[in-house]
Amino acid sequence: MLTPTTTDLPDIIDTVTSWQREGLPIQVHPGDLGWYQRFGAEALASALRVWTVGDEPAAVGFLDESELIRMAISPDHADDRALAEAILADLNGDLTELLPAGTGIVEARFGSALQHTLTEAEWGSDGPWTTLHRDLSEPIPPVTLWIETVDPDRADNRIADRIAVESSAFPGSSLTADRWRSMADGHAYKQAKCLVGFTADGAPAGAATVWSAGAGRPGIIEPLGVHSDHRGHGFGVEMTLAAATALRGTGASSITVATPSSNTASVATYRAAGMSILGEVRDFCRP
Repeated sequence: MLTPTTTDLPDIIDTVTSWQREGLPIQVHPGDLGWYQRFGAEALASALRVWTVGDEPAAVGFLDESELIRMAISPDHADDRALAEAILADLNGDLTELLPAGTGIVEARFGSALQHTLTEAEWGSDGPWTTLHRDLSEPIPPVTLWIETVDPDRADNRIADRIAVESSAFPGSSLTADRWRSMADGHAYKQAKCLVGFTADGAPAGAATVWSAGAGRPGIIEPLGVHSDHRGHGFGVEMTLAAATALRGTGASSITVATPSSNTASVATYRAAGMSILGEVRDFCRP
């Protein structure tokens, strides 16, 4: 298990990008890493762990929050039992303090060998998440919101509007203008866009950041929110449709999201925007 440096980030992000495949279960996406880079490149590098087979990365762990590691596994090593046992050994070794007994969580939504190894080690199940998907080859209805893309290189950019929506939609949000610029400077953001939706009178009503993994690969939304002053008008659905259109413009094959199943309003919004439920998934919790 290796902890990368900031100079390693582009290669790691490109590797995780290459692991995104249509038809496979949703797992850590380069957009997840790109969104975290709002805290800076050093913070992102310190939050990552890399497992190799030979000289090649085979798995990446992303310490997204306290007591949670989210896994990405190479499709070529999904059934690699030796790799899975090495990951478990590190979870029980160097990562024990970060993933303590009773509260430590591993998000392993892909990779049968790791899933079986955790189950055999008596890791339990955490709360359910609903995964949703939309094929971007299908027609996408137009939206009524005026949509703008936040451009960090323009003097008249909409960063302040993006921050205003985020702060209202997610009280206690960590996003600031400086952090937005740090995110936009990251390698993953080269295939991303930040969108802001405005009402007819010019008020920022919704926002979303979309992350592509390139042509023919699934993209994600991370995050999407509606300003508290403008809820109840269908703007969440509108922003989801705008996000789908933006991702299709990057060549993405589909759009996927995962949201806690308990967040029924979020699930309903994505469903109303034409996304289909793939099913429920549960993370692993250390016994």
